[in-house]
Amino acid sequence: MKIKLTVLLICLVSVLNAQSLLDLKVDVAFLASDLLEGRSSGSVGEALASDYIINRFNEIGLSPAGENNTWTQHFEFPEVLNVHGTTSESDKLIKGNNVIGLIQNHAKKTIILGAHYDHLGYTHSGSRYTGGEAIHNGADDNASGVAAMLYVAEYLHKHKVEDFNYLFIAFSGEEYGLFGSKYFTQSPTIVLGDVACMINLDMVGRMNKENTLVVNGVGTSPIWKPLLEEVKENLNITTTESGIGPSDHTSFYLKDIPVVHLFTGQHMDYHKPSDDPFLVNYLGLEEVSKFITRLIMNMDAEAEIQFTKTKDNEERKAAKFKVSLGVMPDYTYSGEGMRIDGVIEGRTAQEAGLQDGDIIIKLGETVINDIYDYMDALSTFKSGQETEVIVKRGSKTEKKVVTF
Repeated sequence: MKIKLTVLLICLVSVLNAQSLLDLKVDVAFLASDLLEGRSSGSVGEALASDYIINRFNEIGLSPAGENNTWTQHFEFPEVLNVHGTTSESDKLIKGNNVIGLIQNHAKKTIILGAHYDHLGYTHSGSRYTGGEAIHNGADDNASGVAAMLYVAEYLHKHKVEDFNYLFIAFSGEEYGLFGSKYFTQSPTIVLGDVACMINLDMVGRMNKENTLVVNGVGTSPIWKPLLEEVKENLNITTTESGIGPSDHTSFYLKDIPVVHLFTGQHMDYHKPSDDPFLVNYLGLEEVSKFITRLIMNMDAEAEIQFTKTKDNEERKAAKFKVSLGVMPDYTYSGEGMRIDGVIEGRTAQEAGLQDGDIIIKLGETVINDIYDYMDALSTFKSGQETEVIVKRGSKTEKKVVTF
């Protein structure tokens, strides 16, 4: 009898795990389908995505936490003509729509989990695509983050994790300049003083074979680093300190709220029509989702989560440069040098024979310790100049000649 009961429990756990993985796949598949036409802010496609998220919140058992006891928070913002910036505004006003749900446990403090659900639509100044009009489905950016947020919401509700209240926000307007999260922090639907921290999920669908998860913002509270060590399990965690970055956690950091931004790295499909659901690493996405649940469950609800200001990484700003090597840096890499995540076809690096996975350790006369050294080195060159690049390729060191 005991053996039969054990087998039954094992089967039940397997079924529940399979269902959770299926939910992730279904959520990404719908949000990144052609039907939604790229979920551009204010579009019909984004409205369909909003309706879908509301239905999922309701199905999970969350309570509406938007304006006037609804699921939504409406706002308007001027169209900007560059991604994550405000350098050129048009006269057109875009209507954004945050979607907000709550697990109300009547706890002292609330944890906010956020993920933007808007993307680039057909065309957008943030696109890296050079072809004609095409739908940018944004499976990794950021259907993956929304799917992970829904996974965590379902887990916390089902398992009655009641140490905190949990507010879940699907942000609009992120691709145009963090407008949805800015609006929420300026017109919050809960008391911001009761917020313990904010966890931002943006591009968590492309975990690499090394199981690397980038956690940005660990300098915003002394709790983050020891907590990450406690809950990382089989993940390789790479961290950055700054609370400032090109995603929605920044809006909360600027309100003196501890933040972290989870990210599995950039890739060649970033801001292109090719960012499709079949390329998502769903097992990796599930690992990120489980990691978030462990992170939350290991927080001490009785202890004050102290906020600390950070030096903006970005205090060491990237130098301005007039040339490009034509590579995609690997932001998950934490070793010496600058590892190449992708080589762009027809550009300088490909012509010189550089490959994905090469680690640039010297460019011209500059020794490359990190991405900032790489950018500093680029700033010293002009179009037409020739120089040497030294790369590590596996256990070998190779020298290449590049012409900018």
